[in-house]
Amino acid sequence: METKTVQTQSVQKTSVFRSDAMQRVLAFGALILLFIVFSVLSPNFFTGSNISGILIATAVNGVLAIGVTFVIITSGIDLSIGTVMTLTTVMMGKVITDWGLPIPIGLIGGLLTGALAGFLNGFLIAKAKLPPFIATLGMLNVAKGLSLVISNVKPIYFDDNPAFNKIAMGSLFDLNGLIPGLTINNAVLILFGAAIVASLLLSKTVFGRYTFALGSNEEAARLSGVNVDRWKIAVYMVTGVFAGLAGVILASRINSAQPSLGQGYELDAIAAAVIGGTSLSGGEGTILGTVIGAFLISTLGNGLRILSVPPEWQIVVTGAIVVLAVYLDIVRRRR
Repeated sequence: METKTVQTQSVQKTSVFRSDAMQRVLAFGALILLFIVFSVLSPNFFTGSNISGILIATAVNGVLAIGVTFVIITSGIDLSIGTVMTLTTVMMGKVITDWGLPIPIGLIGGLLTGALAGFLNGFLIAKAKLPPFIATLGMLNVAKGLSLVISNVKPIYFDDNPAFNKIAMGSLFDLNGLIPGLTINNAVLILFGAAIVASLLLSKTVFGRYTFALGSNEEAARLSGVNVDRWKIAVYMVTGVFAGLAGVILASRINSAQPSLGQGYELDAIAAAVIGGTSLSGGEGTILGTVIGAFLISTLGNGLRILSVPPEWQIVVTGAIVVLAVYLDIVRRRR
């Protein structure tokens, strides 16, 4: 009886270690630890205005990371989300500023642009059988080039539409009375709203179940009657829509469409998903973990800047954390 009890406890411990919940707990613990360390090292870190800055900085990367989580769960990758985001901001600029159409039409145009880019990625991967790395790398350059061509290599400003800036930088909640300088901007609410929608989509719908099935065993899903190609295209389209939503936040935040921005955002987004427990091998991941990972990256970058750490070393530290997260995922899967 005693032996059985010991074996049961051993199995339970192994199960807990293998679950992606362990990596989420570690990521959240690391986030709390960063807050404590940076608060001790600098009195300027734990202030209302700086926390507001961290929240705003997380909004764009967080939405991008939520989108790429779907693709990574299918054991794919999307390197184009950064430049696709830029392309959506340029399209919104053309529709709203150059063509003079209402802001809602511009927002829809941006989201549809992201969905179209995602569709093309999915089509190339599912139908043309291109590796996700190659297909999305090509789309990265296509989106970057189109952004420059459509904008004539010039920023497009939304100065004539003051309401556009309020989409991200407006505020429904002002906590300045509670913590001086703390403001919850609309961009943060959009991030949390997107996280809730994505979490429900991933955990409560057929789309979510098939997303996990593709990443766990694509051939088994195919033999079970799942239209793998169609669902794979749908996954990349969803990622494109989230890239478009991130574009809305970014353009509204800086009140312009900058055609040279975007490249490099995909790395932080993928890092956030991996740090939050989404496995690059596919079949595992949660939106909650991704959001925690996005906050961890933003907090780390903010704290290092406050401590006057050179930008090049900030990149080194972030890269090291990503390598550690992937290593933990490999160890967890081996066990």
